[in-house]
Amino acid sequence: MSEAVVARAYGGPEVLSVIDVAVAEPGPGQVRIEVRAAGVNPFDHKTYSGAFGTDPANLPMRLGAEAAGVVTAVGADATGPAGPIRIGDEVIAYRASGAYAAELIVPASSVVPKPAALSWEQAGGLMVTGVTAVHVLEAIGLHENDSVLIHGAAGGVGLMAVQLAVERGATVLGTASPAKHDVLRDLGAIPIAYGPGLADRVRAAAPQGVHAAADLVGTDEAVDVSVELVADRSRIASVAGFERGARAGIKLLGGGPGADPGTEVRAAARLQLTEAAGAGRLRVLVAASHPLREVAAAHRQIMTGHTTGKIVLVP
Repeated sequence: MSEAVVARAYGGPEVLSVIDVAVAEPGPGQVRIEVRAAGVNPFDHKTYSGAFGTDPANLPMRLGAEAAGVVTAVGADATGPAGPIRIGDEVIAYRASGAYAAELIVPASSVVPKPAALSWEQAGGLMVTGVTAVHVLEAIGLHENDSVLIHGAAGGVGLMAVQLAVERGATVLGTASPAKHDVLRDLGAIPIAYGPGLADRVRAAAPQGVHAAADLVGTDEAVDVSVELVADRSRIASVAGFERGARAGIKLLGGGPGADPGTEVRAAARLQLTEAAGAGRLRVLVAASHPLREVAAAHRQIMTGHTTGKIVLVP
């Protein structure tokens, strides 16, 4: 038997429990992983909050989508994007359904090698935010010498998007509260406080104009300012403001209504991310690490929307 987190009902973090679960042997094309760290993401809470429905047939509900750990068993033909997978390999799994667990069975196609330079906590929190950031930058067609406005630049996806955009040679303008401006400067962005007067502050910081924008927070301000400053709406994308974004005619990305899930782009991004992180060109900032049994505390923390970096669970 092993341990895993489930939501026993719809609601807040109080519905979360750690239970004993049986872990089978991996079948053909599968691997078993001893989890060392699992990333916590806002979407995880939304799945049991009732935001996507409250069908009782989905309960109890396993949670989590990304994890890092050690391979303990492999099925026949266990080959991942980087090649054959063997017992003892240190790996990252994404997508990994039910990743809040001590052990997982996942498709080999979801498994990539863990960069040696990353801690377990960093590796466990790399993928969800990383692939989302890559999808956003691809969708807005970001190139060298572009100026890009990133709303929510100090959030999980934002920190990744800032670094990847800087690496592409873009000028990055990132919105965040003043307390997080030093972090953005350290990553190569020009920090700008959100709130009334945002458009004017962006114009002052980017007299050359803004070529593209990414809304990672879902506020009306983020969408409205982006539309005001970026001439080509095909170069504005949102991963959160689906209703307002749809009315504005910008690109919608991710799992929201009418959004492009970017399945192929995100899958291809995994090896790009591990290469960049392993080479030290991409940092994974970890805000906090919680034991698996303190999952409710981890969710209360991420629900504040004010963490700088990833929250991870450690079995």
